[in-house]
Amino acid sequence: MMKKLFSLICTLVFGLSMAHAATGPAQPYDENADAKAAITKALAEAKKSDKKVLVIFGANWCKDCLELDKSMHGKSAPLLDSKFVTVKVNVGQFDKNMELSNSYGTPTKKGIPAAVLLRPDNSVLYASKGGELSNARKMSEQGVYDFFDEITALYH
Repeated sequence: MMKKLFSLICTLVFGLSMAHAATGPAQPYDENADAKAAITKALAEAKKSDKKVLVIFGANWCKDCLELDKSMHGKSAPLLDSKFVTVKVNVGQFDKNMELSNSYGTPTKKGIPAAVLLRPDNSVLYASKGGELSNARKMSEQGVYDFFDEITALYH
């Protein structure tokens, strides 16, 4: 009886861990997303809602990218939601969506995360070409808020 119970428990635990491994925890940079399509959709939404499009280039392995994402869901969330339609673009190991980064002035050249602010007509208002967000872990939530607040004030 104990062997059967142990076997049943092992099967359940293994099954649950395999299901978790297959789906994994939610990650901010969708590795299977069509980035161009996501930006096109965001541009249409921005035009309807009189907002700008904020494109964040990053990767799930990047600790600064994950920290920026966390900060964007904290104090900065109301500001970002009111002013921008946000799209996160996965760059993988700098082997995905690089043509997209290049088309916006190569903001990823000095590291990720990198940000591009677009008008609804897809023209660039701002691109973080100096690695401004690449140390997001050290910026603090207030520092991230200040960065986006400044961009909002400059490019309203």
